[in-house]
Order: sequence, then structure tokens, then C-alpha cells
Amino acid sequence: SKRGAIATPTAGLHFTPHILDRINNTGAGVAQITLHVGYGTFEPVRVTDLSQHKVASERYEITDDTAKLLNEAKSSGRRIVAVGTTTTRALESSMANHGQFVPGYHAADLTITPGYKFQAVDGLLTNFHLPQSSLLVLVSTFAGHELIMNAYRHAVASSYRFYSYGDCMLIL
Repeated sequence: SKRGAIATPTAGLHFTPHILDRINNTGAGVAQITLHVGYGTFEPVRVTDLSQHKVASERYEITDDTAKLLNEAKSSGRRIVAVGTTTTRALESSMANHGQFVPGYHAADLTITPGYKFQAVDGLLTNFHLPQSSLLVLVSTFAGHELIMNAYRHAVASSYRFYSYGDCMLIL
């Protein structure tokens, strides 16, 4: 709803207002952040050594209410499930840079590769991503390479749809 992104953060497209109401009615909180998705999200990985790959910085905004909700959830041990890899990267950047979720506009400047220890996110709902993408690297880092490759083999064999309007997976 705010200008600044080159593309829509697509994992959230799976949620209709009806589904969001049902989630809220379970007692789970729904918090929103603003993501200004940039080209770096889509730039292919062009190195064989992932430690040499750098995803370009992207801007995000966390409101006061969202920061409060996320910090309370984290401090009370409740699970935070990110919707999308760009959301994951923004929340992890906040935690890595500030030690908590801080309101305001910030830069998601973190490149998540194998060996990264997730501090903010406990679960992830994400689309199936294309090979050679930093998004696939992030998902594989979160859930483990072999598990994700098994899921992708199943997705290909079952003709799942990939990318923006494709099928998604929930990783807990």
C-alpha cells in the first residue's frame, strides 16, 4: 500500500480477508510490516561459494504496534511465523542489528546463507522459489538443504506451481 517496492511480496497473496479473520479468531496475532522489495530479492546467485553472495539491501518498516506485538511474542516464547522470505529477512535483520524488533524504517541488509542462526523467526510460509535464487538459499538454510530438496522434488513430480502465484509450503 506504500510506494517503494519493485514487486509485491507475494507469499501474503495466499491470505484472503476471510482467512485472516479465521487466524485472528484462533487467538494468533497477525502483524504486518511494509516491505520495499528490490531487485536484490530476484538477482540470481552467481557464485559457487555462498559466503561470497550478497543480497542488496531493501527497506522495510515496522510500526510501533507491530514491534510491540512481535517483541511480546518473542519474550513470552510464542512462535513467530513469517509470511515470505522478504519478511523473514526484514525481521531477522531487525533482530541482528538491534537485538529486538524496532519500530521505524530500516534496511534489511542481511544475506542469509548456510550457518546463519535464526533469531527472529520460528516458522515460515513461503512460495516455491526458482533454482539459483537467494530465496531458495534462505529457505534451505531455515529448514535444511536435504528436506527442502525433497520437498522440491515432490513439488516438481506433482506439478506444483512455482513463483508468485504458485503453491506454498509451511515450514515449522
